[in-house]
Amino acid sequence: MSDFLTLVQACAAGLVLGAIFFGGLWWTVRKGVLSPRPAFWFLGSSLLRMSIVLIGFYFAGRGDWRRWVTCLIGFVIARFIVMRLTRTRIERPRAALKGAENAP
Repeated sequence: MSDFLTLVQACAAGLVLGAIFFGGLWWTVRKGVLSPRPAFWFLGSSLLRMSIVLIGFYFAGRGDWRRWVTCLIGFVIARFIVMRLTRTRIERPRAALKGAENAP
């Protein structure tokens, strides 16, 4: 298998791992805020998400630093994608925020 193809696979693995991690974080925050036991949600989700990502990086990297870096790049790209997809629809305009800074 060519080096380029293995790096593309590592980047794809990073994208999937990032989507799982940050998508799971978004889901956890939404569920945990409404839960009577939020600590359970946040701790459990954190341990599960980190375990999945660490195991995924281990298998995607296969001991090659270039694959690890490429997987990390895919992971970071997935962060921006999930942030964009889960952004709230109502955002205050910057002009309104500037006026609020000077209010007493």
